[in-house]
Amino acid sequence: MKRVLILGASSEVALALANQLAATSHELILAARNSERLAAVKSDLAIRFGVNVTLSEFDALLPDTHKNFYENIDPKPDSVICVFGYLGDHGKAIADWRESATILMSNYVGAVSILNVIANDFEERKEGLIVGISSVAGERGRQSNYLYGSAKAGFTAYLSGLRNRLFKSNVHVLTVKPGFMKTRMLAGMKTPQFLTAQPSQAAALIIKAIQRRKNSVYVFPVWKWVMLAIKNIPESLFKRLKL
Repeated sequence: MKRVLILGASSEVALALANQLAATSHELILAARNSERLAAVKSDLAIRFGVNVTLSEFDALLPDTHKNFYENIDPKPDSVICVFGYLGDHGKAIADWRESATILMSNYVGAVSILNVIANDFEERKEGLIVGISSVAGERGRQSNYLYGSAKAGFTAYLSGLRNRLFKSNVHVLTVKPGFMKTRMLAGMKTPQFLTAQPSQAAALIIKAIQRRKNSVYVFPVWKWVMLAIKNIPESLFKRLKL
């Protein structure tokens, strides 16, 4: 990686990634809604690490703007990390389509829209790296968050297909599956400490997975076994559980 585009750059994990990448001399394009809020971050990274940092306006909920957004980036990135997402209010969403739509747009439709544009560019250039932050929630639908989970399930499948398509073009696609992370998204929720990653831990694991050319990685590795157990609960029993 030389020039990295981070989509959803105002999130805690994105900021941790920006810090760790800047520390190893990567140029950064930080894209977010109201990117002016990242001006202090840009200044801090430039002063501490002497790297080039560019800010750009990006809204996952406005797919009609995505092609123009990417075309206006010059020079183009050789890597993109798609970090944005929205847990939403599941109780509200099952009664209010607008909340449902925001969950689906934020976690699937918006990501597919921008990554389609970037994938086409990387395929033509015969190089590139795409990292998508999905979720363990996409591995089995649960009554407490199946709208969010279904969007993440779709995103995981999309990244798998993209990896299959782009392999022959020397473009690598990495799927990251976090579990609980200590971020604003889970503010107020009590989660098991051994299953809850700090943003800096997640960022370090993502960078290590990139360096090792992993196809898919969990944050933390223990989630592989947790989800294996959950996926193997018989449906006749699973549907009776409150999860």
